[in-house]
Amino acid sequence: MTTSKVLRCYKSLLFSLIAICLLITINACEPDLSDDQIPLATFSDIHINLNLPAYNNLRTVGGYVYLNDGGNRGIILYHQSASNFIAYDRNCSYQPNNACATVGMHSSTLYMVDDCCGSTFDLATGQPTGGVAWRPLRKYQTILSGSELVITNSIVE
Repeated sequence: MTTSKVLRCYKSLLFSLIAICLLITINACEPDLSDDQIPLATFSDIHINLNLPAYNNLRTVGGYVYLNDGGNRGIILYHQSASNFIAYDRNCSYQPNNACATVGMHSSTLYMVDDCCGSTFDLATGQPTGGVAWRPLRKYQTILSGSELVITNSIVE
């Protein structure tokens, strides 16, 4: 074998090794989709009379309340528009089994935040906007009829 053939063989081998290393590195950076699942929560329908003083914050668009019933760690009920309410599970989507994986409204009321992992979430969609979370928050179906709002355990995608 000539020196030029040996060098070509080594170059080819080196290129292959670099390509394999790059593939391994890229795959290692992808999130493990089998992890970080928010556990399913089963709860009875929650009926809310929006005329009660406890729900005064929900009378204006942009208002919210925390509900202890429903979800895994409670619910953030957000008044998005004149006739639309969104119910988010307060369980953070990043390491949801962590004792402190609880989402709350940021003091600015512009987004939601998990102070444990530092992830932030969009109010309109529940999608992560910062931090380590990459899955959205779980949303539950809401049904508005007059001044009564019902939250079901049906998941909204």
